[in-house]
Amino acid sequence: MSVWSQAPTLRGEHVTLEPLAAGHAEALAEAVRDGELWKAWYGSVPAPEAMRDYVAAALAMRDAGTALPWVARDRRGEIVGTTRFYDVAEKVPRVSIGYTWYAARVQRTGLNTEAKLLLLAHAFETLGCIAVALKTSWFNHASRAAIARLGARQDGVLRNHMRHNDGSVRDSVVFSIIDAEWPAVRSNLRAKLESHRHG
Repeated sequence: MSVWSQAPTLRGEHVTLEPLAAGHAEALAEAVRDGELWKAWYGSVPAPEAMRDYVAAALAMRDAGTALPWVARDRRGEIVGTTRFYDVAEKVPRVSIGYTWYAARVQRTGLNTEAKLLLLAHAFETLGCIAVALKTSWFNHASRAAIARLGARQDGVLRNHMRHNDGSVRDSVVFSIIDAEWPAVRSNLRAKLESHRHG
């Protein structure tokens, strides 16, 4: 099986990313209730009752070869969110990281930092990507700041790109990390993880 066709399990100290499966929908519906994440008007996080369809759509993207989705487990083994590679372009090669959300209790902890480190390492070091992109809503200021803190550079803004959950038109801010930047980004993320460990 090609490394491009199946998400592997990626393990760290704070988080384990395991391939998304249909059976994860109920635990994800519980995770999304922590913080009521779907209520942010600028977001695209599913409500609990929409989680089965959300997971089915992610698995359909995987089967079509356009996504590699994961669930995130915290160090206790509880499912606390999800993330994925999408816009998978093996021939370039490049991916985007997105569809990422976590239960409120693990936000601003080492979990997301380590998840990004694991995902970026897999993209650059296993898949050999020359670039990884990240997109977010113009109005999601927390997400934009978090992406910039990773060391990603802002490429531009896709205006009238898609729609938010409430139907309003979304401008998407596009960031990327290219292969030449990966060693510095990796060092930055490792330093951030150390600060979580000693904080």
